[in-house]
This record gives sequence, C-alpha cells and structure tokens, in this order.
Amino acid sequence: MKKNILVLTGSPRKNGNSDRMAEAFIKGALSAGHQAVKFNAGTKKIGGCKACKKCWSKDEPCIYRDDFDQLTALLEEADVLAFSTPLYWFTFSAQILAPINRLYAYQRDNCKRPLKIKESFLFVCGADDDISIFEGTIATYRGIAGYMQWQDKGILAVPGVQEVGEIDQTDALQKAEDFGKSLQ
Repeated sequence: MKKNILVLTGSPRKNGNSDRMAEAFIKGALSAGHQAVKFNAGTKKIGGCKACKKCWSKDEPCIYRDDFDQLTALLEEADVLAFSTPLYWFTFSAQILAPINRLYAYQRDNCKRPLKIKESFLFVCGADDDISIFEGTIATYRGIAGYMQWQDKGILAVPGVQEVGEIDQTDALQKAEDFGKSLQ
C-alpha cells in the first residue's frame, strides 16, 4: 500500500548532515513506491505554541498565522512522519521544536481534522562522539510518538558529524535509505 510520508527537517544549514539523512530516507521511500515530501522547518518562520487554547476556533489548527500554515495540509495528508534534526543542546533543534509544539492542536477535543499518521521515524546527528549524548532527543521522540499513538518504525542517531558532508564518511545515509525502503 502506497503511503504519504512527510519528512520534517529542522536544520537551518542547507544540505547539512541531517538534511542529507532526510534526502536518503526519501530516496528509499520513493524507490519502495511511496510518496514523500520534505518540509524544512529550519528555513521557515514558525513560532511555538502560545498555550492560548484557541486551537480550531477559526477552523484552523492555530489562530496565529505563520509558516505553520504551509505545514498543516502536509501533516493532515501524511500516513508517516519522519523527523530529521541536528542535535542542539541535547535535543531537537529549536526550528523543528516549534512545529512539534504546534501539534498540540491536533490532540484537542475540538480538533476538526485529526491526523492519520500511524508511524514515525527519528533521524538525528551531532558532533559529539559519545552516543549517549542523543538520549534526551530519543526520549523526547519516544514520548511524542507514544503520546500521539504512532508506531516508532526506527531511530538513527549518528555521532561524530558536524561539518557539512561528514555524514558521507559514515554508513548513515545507506541506513536512512534502507529505512525508507523498509516501509510497507
């Protein structure tokens, strides 16, 4: 069955390591016959949730207008959501956290267009060589997936990459592509 896959990226750095993992995952998913689109939150203007509790009061998830408006249709069409982020201070980048925070609207009782996402992935990379540095990001991702009732389909954490292109010296791109190919 063909799936609609949304890859949400969070790096402001064009063609950076996490962006390349996202592209490799998309390549694999497309080769398996799925549809995939990337939304780069790292280059968008998206504010975080303001806890105003006015979700859906104007027939949209959020009353605040910003680039999150470009993401809502993609979220609502997706069967699978993959996060691809650089590691910033032990967690997701701020750029990807803002739209993640705004997912709150889709858990509200008055949600007018519930998400149909059932599966998720996490791709994260960072400069530190110690794999334990990713524990916070992984725990947060697992919490999100559990709360949203998504089945975690895979986590790829890649240490020791900072400069653009260093990911090429690892097997991460092949692993990310294989994750994309593995979708059924």
